[in-house]
Amino acid sequence: MSAQGDCEFLVKRARELVPGDLWAAKAWLITARSLYPADFNIQYEMYTIERNAERTASAGRLLYDMFVNFPDQPAVWREISVITSALRNDSQDKQTQFLRGLFETLPGRVQCEMLLKATEQCFNTLERAEMLLLLLRRFPETVVQHGVGLGETLLDAESIEDQESPVNCFRKLFVCDVLPLIINNPDVRLPASLLYKYLNKAAEFYINYVTRSTQTESQYQGSQDSSDIMSPSKRSSQKYVIDGLTEKSSQITDPWERLFKILSVVGMRCEWQMDKGRRSFGDILHRMKDLCRYISNFDSDAHAKYKNQVVYSTMLVFFKNAFQYVSNIQPSLFQGPNAPNQAPLVLLEDVTNIYGDTDIDRNKHIHKKRKLAEGREKTMQSSDDEDPSGKARSRHITVNKADLANSIEVLESFKLARESWELLYSLESLDKEFTRICLSWKTDTWLWLRIFLTDMIIYQGQYKKAISSLHHLAALQGSHSPQQITGQGSLENQRALIQLATCHFALGEYRQTCEKVLDLMCCILLPVQEGGKVQEEQPKVKSKFRKGSDLKLWPCTSRAIMPYCLHLLLACFKLRAFTDSRDDMALGHVVVLLQHEWPRGENLFLKAINKICQQGNFQYENFFNYVTNIDMLEEFAYLRTQEGGKIHLELLPNQAMLIKTSSPPMGLLQQEFIPVLQPSIQTADRERGRLLIV
Repeated sequence: MSAQGDCEFLVKRARELVPGDLWAAKAWLITARSLYPADFNIQYEMYTIERNAERTASAGRLLYDMFVNFPDQPAVWREISVITSALRNDSQDKQTQFLRGLFETLPGRVQCEMLLKATEQCFNTLERAEMLLLLLRRFPETVVQHGVGLGETLLDAESIEDQESPVNCFRKLFVCDVLPLIINNPDVRLPASLLYKYLNKAAEFYINYVTRSTQTESQYQGSQDSSDIMSPSKRSSQKYVIDGLTEKSSQITDPWERLFKILSVVGMRCEWQMDKGRRSFGDILHRMKDLCRYISNFDSDAHAKYKNQVVYSTMLVFFKNAFQYVSNIQPSLFQGPNAPNQAPLVLLEDVTNIYGDTDIDRNKHIHKKRKLAEGREKTMQSSDDEDPSGKARSRHITVNKADLANSIEVLESFKLARESWELLYSLESLDKEFTRICLSWKTDTWLWLRIFLTDMIIYQGQYKKAISSLHHLAALQGSHSPQQITGQGSLENQRALIQLATCHFALGEYRQTCEKVLDLMCCILLPVQEGGKVQEEQPKVKSKFRKGSDLKLWPCTSRAIMPYCLHLLLACFKLRAFTDSRDDMALGHVVVLLQHEWPRGENLFLKAINKICQQGNFQYENFFNYVTNIDMLEEFAYLRTQEGGKIHLELLPNQAMLIKTSSPPMGLLQQEFIPVLQPSIQTADRERGRLLIV
């Protein structure tokens, strides 16, 4: 029998003995190994027995011997592949833990060599990168030799694979895993240009990761039912998975914290003017403003260095706070397991003072002929002379606490983001660099950022520019996938229409204002009411008007937007109704709209009556189609009496005169007004709170 035949016989005999007598099988193999120490099959069989018995130490010694003596055997590399997979696996099952323990028994030098050679056996870029990353983590001394090369390989792979989004498996491994190992290793020497390149890549990844929208998320949930994606409760429990990575590898904790840590390390390596200790965003921004004051005094090299410091530091403060603002006023735009269940908010001109400075208690209303007659004798002050543009005053934003619990923090984020934006465009060198970065990141396609920029432009009072921004916003909304969430699209449409209306109003373009308001009313649902129950009042600010409070974050819901639309219409018609020229149609519309929150607008109604009295006549043929308020109806009846001034009224279509001059006051009401008023009176209670101009 040949030596090969002897070896095969001994191995076969040992296998037969394993089920019944394990020690006898091991004795046969020990003997065989003594006789034929160069035979691989004998040693591999010994390793298999120890591995199956989960004897970590002995299996590790045998694996080490095979790796040293038989490095070219395919079976050895199959075993090493299984072990390295266990090292990269997040599983905690018994077999995986055994394989990890087996690897730990090997000498460190052998572990390093084994991982390095295993990397060379990988032909898939992602698998090769994960294997090399395992080596770098276990043996930091290898970072100097392999770290930068691995980083560049991942960035090249991202480019070759033509990834559409920076949130991809290659960029994630580079930014979250490789980059910290490189920049935190003092032995790795990197030029400033490469550090800025890596910082740019990291910032783009983290910002896109944090601000990913529900539309982007749905791309990674292809196997899920689309109705589940649309459901907020379903979506809130989903996990974001990056294509090519496991669910656990795709989750990133504290992304903003990680990004600012990278900024700090890069700043130290580039010798920026850094402050010791942790500083707030406001402190960082203040420091950058100080640096900008004397940045032009530096030579070219120092100027370039500090320019990059200002741009990257201010840019990250800007994006962080802009995101903080938008995520609070419109949380549904971003995915997340803890997305707050609150109504979205929209920044609008504050027209809550449209009725004037005096508010009247509903419970103490005595709106009768005598009181109105007395009121008409008084000089009434209106808010007509207020500048609707807001440019002459400092800008303030108000918000009801019930609509936004953390309003102070959100408004502070808006302020910091706005000031950061202004700083980035304060110098030509900063402007040029920031614009270059934004172009490379394609920030003009970021819907959430366009929402912030629109609000910022409105805050600045640049309403024509805001209108252009809103058209850009509409284009962005239209370019989204057809699979977008229907409610989200409707919300963006409503947001754009109401902000267009408020911008046209601020510009004095009242016709366009009314057109946008009516367009909006066509696409929102009226609040549902039960029976004849009057809709609850919307929370109102105090009647004392603070001069600077000319902007407000308003709930973007049908229930809240409808009253705002009526306020906006009232503001437009009021400005036309109370000019020196006569406009009975506008004055009639004002009377109709004043019913909505009656008696809040009682003083303005008094002014309308006063103007009618001054004119001596009034024509509004739609009066009885829309006016249902008892107090108003009674007052108009009173106007035609001797005591009321015998005012000539034309309130019905094709009517020369509504009330006969010879009728006595009481008879007048019974003969002329009451037959016409009865339908309006019967529906007054039912229709109050649902007033609309059709």
